[in-house]
Amino acid sequence: MKIQVKTLAAADAGEIELSDAVFGKEPRLDILHRVVTWQLEKRRGTARGARERSDVQRTGKKLGNQKGGGVARHGNRAAPQFTGGGKAHGPRVRDFNPGLNKKIRTLGLATALSVKASEGKLMIIEDFALTEAKTKSMIAILAGLGVTNGLFIDGTEVNLDFRMASANVPHIDVLPAMGANVYDILNHDTLVLTRAAVTALEARVNG
Repeated sequence: MKIQVKTLAAADAGEIELSDAVFGKEPRLDILHRVVTWQLEKRRGTARGARERSDVQRTGKKLGNQKGGGVARHGNRAAPQFTGGGKAHGPRVRDFNPGLNKKIRTLGLATALSVKASEGKLMIIEDFALTEAKTKSMIAILAGLGVTNGLFIDGTEVNLDFRMASANVPHIDVLPAMGANVYDILNHDTLVLTRAAVTALEARVNG
């Protein structure tokens, strides 16, 4: 699959050949659903578990007489109503990381990239080199490219000036190739890759 390469100034910069094994997969909604669900589950935090009655070490000696004291009957200091007693129905530690096979995660990434390519929402840029790290300049560049909601993925490292210039632009996110993931790709209207990002992603999927 060949696709046109542009510069940040929206000028033509040749073509690039995309691997069908990475950008030509058939849409698999079941795979995308599994990977996105795994990502969202993995990012969930769990509550710190509280000590319940069986976890508290308190005396089991009866506090007083069964009758005649004028107060309620108690048989254990670990009861929730006492200071230092166990928590009644307290938060418990839960595991929100279901785990997912690496092969499925890799297939999900390739499928997400293929979906963007098939929908015509994939754009290849020569590189993200800027002359100045100015938000105003970035807004002008985005207007020239026609991108209002996009995920920009660079190679091993993101160009620092580009990252700084785009930091305050809404609906624009920048990631290195290693940080590319299914959720962020599907969560943006346009996917913008550099030549270096294409090489890194193909190596990541095929490796």
